Amino acid sequence: MENRFDVLVLGSGIAGLSAALKAARHGTVGVLTKRDRSEANTAYAQGGIAAVLDPEDTFEDHVRDTEIAGAGLCHHDVVEMVVRDAPERIEELVTLGTRFAREADGDWELTIEGGHTKRRVVHAGDITGREIERALVAAATAEPNITFFDWHACIDLITTKKLAKGGAENRAVGVYALDVKAGVVKTFRGKVVILATGGSGKVYLYTTNPDVATGDGVAMAYRAGCSVANLEFMQFHPTCMFNPEAKSFLISEAVRGEGGILRTVDGTAFMERYHPMKELAPRDIVARAIDAEMKRRGDEYVLLDITHKPGSFVRNRFPNIWEFAKQHGVDMSTEPIPVVPAAHYQCGGVVTDANGETAIHNLFAVGEVAHTGLHGANRLASNSLLEGAVFGTKAARVAAERLSASTFTGDVPEWDAGGAVDSDDTVVVAHNWDEVRRTMWNYVGIVRTDKRLARAKARIDLLLKEIREYYWNFKITRDLIELRNIATVGDLAIQCAQARRESRGLHYTLDCPQPRDDWKRDSIISSPDR
Repeated sequence: MENRFDVLVLGSGIAGLSAALKAARHGTVGVLTKRDRSEANTAYAQGGIAAVLDPEDTFEDHVRDTEIAGAGLCHHDVVEMVVRDAPERIEELVTLGTRFAREADGDWELTIEGGHTKRRVVHAGDITGREIERALVAAATAEPNITFFDWHACIDLITTKKLAKGGAENRAVGVYALDVKAGVVKTFRGKVVILATGGSGKVYLYTTNPDVATGDGVAMAYRAGCSVANLEFMQFHPTCMFNPEAKSFLISEAVRGEGGILRTVDGTAFMERYHPMKELAPRDIVARAIDAEMKRRGDEYVLLDITHKPGSFVRNRFPNIWEFAKQHGVDMSTEPIPVVPAAHYQCGGVVTDANGETAIHNLFAVGEVAHTGLHGANRLASNSLLEGAVFGTKAARVAAERLSASTFTGDVPEWDAGGAVDSDDTVVVAHNWDEVRRTMWNYVGIVRTDKRLARAKARIDLLLKEIREYYWNFKITRDLIELRNIATVGDLAIQCAQARRESRGLHYTLDCPQPRDDWKRDSIISSPDR
């Protein structure tokens, strides 16, 4: 079964829907999502989106803060472009119906988060991502040129090289995707393909990410011939609620931005011993400090305390967090919240140019799936939603120019399952899922060593072999697709970590604890199919 569109967008977060809405002005757009169209990492972003909107703030300040957080690896031209584009993207989101918080006089209600030196984070209470996602989904659903395919899990990209057609230039022409509910694989054709599949937090055992974040775009692009970069830089959010019944619930950085204090279980504040900005230090420093305190004392968590603020302020500023914590036995207006670090944001990804285009012609990668050079070795808080909006827009503009020039008219074969049969041993998939994630958490976590990385590589190599055999022998399921992808991305992250012989940003190894000038560069892995 083949579906044809001018532009295919894989993913429905801020990056994907920003691209889809712009591209729909110039042609037909198909949007594929693994689950419901509203289920994206964007919807889980609490804090906000960074932009220079205050007269006392400057683009230069935002650029400087971004580059300091990025620990020397940000691409200056990209940072400059994104920062200067930010106010226009905010206004565009408002035009689409996003309801950001404002002061009584109508000015923006801006907050501050870790690494920022000015208040520049526009927000919608503590559910900013959910509000942005609501507005974008509503606008895209109402757009007649956009067709959604919910519950479609992408398997692999279709390129001219894979088809052995189209001459020397490798071009993207579509994707094979599993219709999860019907259990059939469909072929989707597109003159332009935009990857907006999000990150890979589910590669780790503990993460703030939703279940969809399995690194699909990175794995598919790498298999198709794209280079990837900086996957050793996984940002661990410092404050995820510690509760066996709470599935990795994020406690926004804005809580610390509004005065929240990190304390050990006995009530001792500790961040002043790690950084002069204390709780507002960059996330890598805060996460390592928490990890160090937990290990030093043997505690399972630390405490995030904002009880010195008026209870009415806490409840009104963080209504969603307050309600969730209350449901799990903690009133954050009167008692501190137990927190631990958890895998949060992938700072590397598929290598792109300044328009979001990859090494494969007409294949773009936007948002968390991409390595644009914005984040460097550590992402500045609230730059992620901004990156998605900026690059989704840029990719759509270039895609519109490509539509009239697209000339591939060859046939694309239907998915061939070969001799694959229904699995009689699905416990293998569940077991390998768990083992990949535990291996990554134990050996490729906040603090690393050469020995831990070597152990992780050896085990992931064996798992990849098992997964390949299973993949070719049994029929495709969503769990199998995602298992294949988390193992691939885990392996790439380990390779990047092993290659970097220093500590920088989010990559900290006890064997090379200091940064080195000769490693002030991206760690790039080229696909064997390039």
